[in-house]
Amino acid sequence: MSSNTPIRLIVGLGNPGPQYETTRHNAGVWYLNDLARANNVFLQSDKRFFGDIARIKAHGEDVWLLFPTTFMNRSGQAVGALAKFFKIKPEEILVAHDELDLLPGQLKIKKGGGHAGHNGLKDMVAHLGSNEFWRARIGIGHPRSLNLQQGVADFVLHRPSNDQQIAIDKTIDILLKHTDLVLKGDMAQATTRVHTEVDQAYQAVKSA
Repeated sequence: MSSNTPIRLIVGLGNPGPQYETTRHNAGVWYLNDLARANNVFLQSDKRFFGDIARIKAHGEDVWLLFPTTFMNRSGQAVGALAKFFKIKPEEILVAHDELDLLPGQLKIKKGGGHAGHNGLKDMVAHLGSNEFWRARIGIGHPRSLNLQQGVADFVLHRPSNDQQIAIDKTIDILLKHTDLVLKGDMAQATTRVHTEVDQAYQAVKSA
């Protein structure tokens, strides 16, 4: 799990347009927008990379922020174009995305693995020719785990309940707090701290 490879590209997955901004499928973009705000930069459209981009500095190096505006199932087109142009390797990429297999209030960082049916991840693997990028998996829950009758496709394109939104926002705040460790490439430390704090916050809410 440990890695000393600094992150040079952070991707927030979602769908473009105001009608999608508050939907669960855009959880990755919520984190990206918060990160941009924390660094006083604005994401701006760049047609070369099929998305909205910004550049920040971390430890003297450029780090790119990217929101693919191609719609979720073609996210890899944007990520592949930017990674190729700036010669960024898969292991230098962190992708923040919504995760059905984790409940609201849960978040996991991991490297590699499958796409579990997530179309954004699936397209990224196809365009990068590798699954060895880092993921920040932001829990949104699953219709079944939340006792809802919705289909998955409908579920991800709706906004969370107020309680779910608060829980998701808390995990994003914790990830944001430790993003500097991620950018350094100190993934062992970042993962331990994020997972510990997220778990503590989740248990506190459950027992309240």
